[in-house]
Amino acid sequence: MRILTAQATRNIEAKAVKQGTGYRQLMENAGTAAAELIWEAYPKAGGPVVVLCGKGNNGGDGFVAARRLCQKGAKVSVVLAGGPPKTEDAAHMRALLTDLPVSVTEDLEEGAALLSRAGLIVDAMFGIGFHGELRAPYDRLVLAVNEAKAPVVSLDVPSGLDSDSGFVPKVCIHADLTVSFSALKPVHAVYPAKEACGRILVAPVGIGEDIVEQEESQISGISEKSVRRCFSPRRQNTNKGDFGKLLCVVGSAGMTGAAFLSVSAALRCGVGLVYLAAPKDVCTILAGRLTEPVLCPLPQTEGGTLSAGGAPVLRSRLRAASACLIGCGLGCNEDTQKIVEDLLLHSTAPIVLDADGINCAAKHIDIWKRAGAPLVLTPHPGEMARLTGKSIGEIQSRRLESAREFAVEHDVVLVLKGAGTVIGLPDGRCLVNATGNPGMAKGGSGDLLAGMIASFLAQGMAPEKAAMCGVYLHGKAGDRAAKDLSEQAMLPSDLLSRLPALFLEIETQG
Repeated sequence: MRILTAQATRNIEAKAVKQGTGYRQLMENAGTAAAELIWEAYPKAGGPVVVLCGKGNNGGDGFVAARRLCQKGAKVSVVLAGGPPKTEDAAHMRALLTDLPVSVTEDLEEGAALLSRAGLIVDAMFGIGFHGELRAPYDRLVLAVNEAKAPVVSLDVPSGLDSDSGFVPKVCIHADLTVSFSALKPVHAVYPAKEACGRILVAPVGIGEDIVEQEESQISGISEKSVRRCFSPRRQNTNKGDFGKLLCVVGSAGMTGAAFLSVSAALRCGVGLVYLAAPKDVCTILAGRLTEPVLCPLPQTEGGTLSAGGAPVLRSRLRAASACLIGCGLGCNEDTQKIVEDLLLHSTAPIVLDADGINCAAKHIDIWKRAGAPLVLTPHPGEMARLTGKSIGEIQSRRLESAREFAVEHDVVLVLKGAGTVIGLPDGRCLVNATGNPGMAKGGSGDLLAGMIASFLAQGMAPEKAAMCGVYLHGKAGDRAAKDLSEQAMLPSDLLSRLPALFLEIETQG
């Protein structure tokens, strides 16, 4: 799934022009393709079509769409939102409307009246080049659009949204359908902006697929194909040691479920050996439910969390591990903070730091730079807020930026959980996940994800691939559970029973 930034989109357009497809032809192709998709989606608009055209090239796409919709029999009106077109190509497309029964107005009062009576609204005011906030006269038109009863289709990007950001300003178009040209843009993939885009369709505009696929972008979607490539058939002559040894430092009094879910997920994802290092009472409780892992009961505090006195035993276990999971249900106090810091300083195997593991380390982030192993952090927005000192609202409004900046600054793989989970990588790239559903917003889902990522790490996957596979398959299992059980009734534990079928498909279909 290609996700192209505004600059990457300009790059592919320039390459297409260099190969002989002019910008005007690209505009014609874009508007024509958009009109076809609009006509297919709304064959009976129930009233006139009103096309809002800006003065740039996005407006040019709108002029083409207006012409094509008129030629299909629609009654079309065009509102020049910012006055006459300012680019040569857009002015050319505006001129082609002259001989058609398309009304064109610059009067914004008249435009607002047209919007109130419209059967369909096409937003072609701003495209990928927009930054900042909408001001007069556009802000009034946007408010009129959002108050109208007609469905709204945006061309490329709903006006008011930044193509490269997930931020949603106070004033922007909220579309029912967005037609993106050539490829998805970040705004189509990242929440909360994705919600303002409505349904999203991608329309080819005559740029070769090879050009689109070869263009580098700092943001990528996670595809099923890319996940499948991370798995190879298992050799026949193997033993449990060939598939990794995972040390899970998880659980505390009252939080045995977190330990159970994370360890169970790790086992379901194929790791050869799991060592569950937990307070002795937690091990006693889980002994009858978890038969596969090796239980490592450790000293505990009066509150039922791990005691700092267990650090030497953990260090010994750590030396034999190929990966380590820290944090699910661990608790956050002075003892667990000391244990987390000790593990970070002494591990040479990659570590997944989740939940209370993150909370324990949040006050001493500098210790990560002294850690001897690759780190994968899996915070939810609240934990991310504690890590960064920002509010949850700030994190959620700029999820891409938050994940990327933290990953680069601290040289970690950062999995920012939530709708459209974002994976920030140390080199500045981001991966965006599209699997998953609201039914997964229940306590325990994150424990499953942490166990899955840790399992893949223990089996030798690079941190980036382990995070990518974990996030994608976690969401896919959630989608299967929702389909079978409903989003309302599904439980995180239901994902465990969907994992075998997913891996069976990977093994049989390659």
